[in-house]
Amino acid sequence: MAYREEFDQGAKVGAGSAGEGHPASMVQPEQRSDDTAPARKKARSKKPLLLAVVAAALGFGAYEGYGWWTDGRFMVSTEDAYVQADITILSAKVSGYVQSVAVTNNQSVKAGDLIAKIDDGDYRLALRSAQDKLSTQQSAIARIGRQIEAGRASVAQAQAQIAAAQADAERAESDYARQQQLARSDFTSRAALENAKAARDRAVANVQSAQAALSAARANVDVLAAQQTEAQRVAAELQTAVERAERDLSFTEIRAPVDGVIGNKAMEVGTFVQPGARLAALVPLASVRVDANFKETQLASLKVGQKVHIEVDAFPDAEVVGTVESVSPASGAVFSLLPPENATGNFTKIVQRVPVRVSVDPAVVRQGILRPGLSVVVDVDTRVSAESEKTASLRK
Repeated sequence: MAYREEFDQGAKVGAGSAGEGHPASMVQPEQRSDDTAPARKKARSKKPLLLAVVAAALGFGAYEGYGWWTDGRFMVSTEDAYVQADITILSAKVSGYVQSVAVTNNQSVKAGDLIAKIDDGDYRLALRSAQDKLSTQQSAIARIGRQIEAGRASVAQAQAQIAAAQADAERAESDYARQQQLARSDFTSRAALENAKAARDRAVANVQSAQAALSAARANVDVLAAQQTEAQRVAAELQTAVERAERDLSFTEIRAPVDGVIGNKAMEVGTFVQPGARLAALVPLASVRVDANFKETQLASLKVGQKVHIEVDAFPDAEVVGTVESVSPASGAVFSLLPPENATGNFTKIVQRVPVRVSVDPAVVRQGILRPGLSVVVDVDTRVSAESEKTASLRK
């Protein structure tokens, strides 16, 4: 009981002190006024910062808008662009074992430099055999030529024999005529007349024989001339075989057709290669270009000769300038392995891309920094075409 009484008295004392002392309700207004003052100062201090941010945003927007109005609206861009080059694939034209390799990957070579050499032993023997056959045939042609000369001499001899036989025939004819006159006057015997007649007939036969010999000699010359022509044609075939053997021998040395850099080498000493086997790739860095794939909706403002700004991902600080060289005759999808077939029941229109070739500034090409396959960003300045169209309209 005593504990409860003490508790009740303590509770009353506490209630009295709360009402008579410094009540909480009287202190709170002063504290609130002290808290709102810093908040107002803080809000006032933020206004210049907000104004500065708004002014900066407006200035940036005006700058970007001015840039778009003066330059941006004339630029046609694409990121679907890559550096390209006409890469030459070096292949073998004859079979054999690789005897030596004169280059390594990433090595620069000049046109005509030796790349590799195939064992040429068999090809040298084939060339020597063809040359020997040709020499033999040429000897046969020379022999036939000598025979033709001999045949022509026989023709001349036969012609001379004809002349002699004709002279004998004329003499025999005269003798026979005299014997006939004498026989009419009985101043000669019948035997003499018959001998004169036989001599005349023999002389006529000798003329015919000489004429036949002349014909045979001429025919023999014609036969020899035909044989010589045939032998010359065979010699021409053998000459072709020699030239082919020489070409096959030359193909054992694989040389660079153009200036470039060796890459993707796929041969070593001792490798057996077949005709058409890929040995290495030759990249002509002096003829690199950019192939940019623009959307079909961007083609209307693209013209040949427009200036192009090229940003190379590998060299972001490099200033590369190019020129629109040509536009592909069809979209890339048409030249694909499996071109799309749109004549179906279900169709979804997809924006196509058309390759545009861009030539690069020769000064940049000579530096050799552009490598086929590098990604670039292409910006075409279409103001050239716009100015030309405006000039053309003014002329009209």
